[in-house]
Amino acid sequence: MFKASRASFLILLAGALVTPSAVAQLNNTPKELEEVRVKEHLGDELPSTLGFTRHDAARVSLGSVVRGDKPTILVFAYHRCPMLCSFVIDGLLKGLKDVKATAGTDFNVVSVSIDPRDNPESATKKRDQIVSRYGRQVQPDAFTFLTGDEKTIKELTAAVGFDFVYDARQDQYAHPAAVFLVSPTGRLTRYLYGIMYDPDDLKLAIIESKAEQSRSTVEKLLLYCYHYDPQGKRYAMVAMRVMRLGGLVTVLALGSLLATLWRADRRRTSQLQSTHASTGLS
Repeated sequence: MFKASRASFLILLAGALVTPSAVAQLNNTPKELEEVRVKEHLGDELPSTLGFTRHDAARVSLGSVVRGDKPTILVFAYHRCPMLCSFVIDGLLKGLKDVKATAGTDFNVVSVSIDPRDNPESATKKRDQIVSRYGRQVQPDAFTFLTGDEKTIKELTAAVGFDFVYDARQDQYAHPAAVFLVSPTGRLTRYLYGIMYDPDDLKLAIIESKAEQSRSTVEKLLLYCYHYDPQGKRYAMVAMRVMRLGGLVTVLALGSLLATLWRADRRRTSQLQSTHASTGLS
């Protein structure tokens, strides 16, 4: 049982750690990342007439790739990304390896480059790497890599709600870490966030998407595709904020738990005092 004085001290300590300045630091997002976010458009139909170039250099419409008899896992990446794009795809592949469903048979994977400078040659190279690492025999349309011009890319990312920015100084793109489930009729059914994807979440998302069911994601983790910048140290700053946020959540949870235990302790003490008073024991 916690003594009231000890609980009070710990709660005051937790409150002291969660200062207004600490909270303000968490909200001090670098300017170049303010527009990097995901806005969920669950249930919306993707623009099927948008034209892209497939990894084999064929011109295709988006509808011909994402519509059919199975759901699609949609990924946005660019082929020379130095960091997060690889993390997202690696996390997706790792999760899919533990899912019984197989790409090409039960679902398809479509990767769209957000860099208009990417081309079928770079797309083919990336696709071959991914198929090899997936480690299963798949049909040709199991993994499709698309490239397009800037206008077309922006139209698709806007329809999905995937907002990213280009940093000319570093010649890199900052973007969220997420993958998207698209139903056989071309509608957005699920958003999955982060760089690790639980196999059970993937399995459920695929089943729901095939059934044309949309479900929002409550817990979202947005990571930003930004290479470490020695001059501005921006990536280190973002990582520090993530750690501070985790510490803040822990402190708040601890404070809430201690407050509950303190109140319970005081109620028990009050009840004991009342019992002693009624029985003449004091």
